[in-house]
Amino acid sequence: MIYAVIGLLIGMLLGFVVPWSIPVGYSGLFSVALMASLDTVFGGLKAACNGNFDDRVFITGFFTNALLAAFLVYVGDRLGMDLYYVALLAFGLRIFNNLGAIRHYWLQKH
Repeated sequence: MIYAVIGLLIGMLLGFVVPWSIPVGYSGLFSVALMASLDTVFGGLKAACNGNFDDRVFITGFFTNALLAAFLVYVGDRLGMDLYYVALLAFGLRIFNNLGAIRHYWLQKH
């Protein structure tokens, strides 16, 4: 779990330090990819708090989320619909649920 947190911190630091921008055409795909990765990280933190973290589940969850999100964005583009909103909503709900569980864990522990 510590590697995931360190990777997240390094990625955030690089994001703030390196001056680059994402083209508008890729903003939907990038936003979904970001939400998928955050969902996986918070899910991993929740599993670690519950004592049932499994690195295989963490890695496969990350790639499954990313592939499903990319597929939704691709299909949405082909149909002329903004299906990435569906992925953003789903990942957003999962992130807030996981964050709430992590918060409850830390409040009960301390």
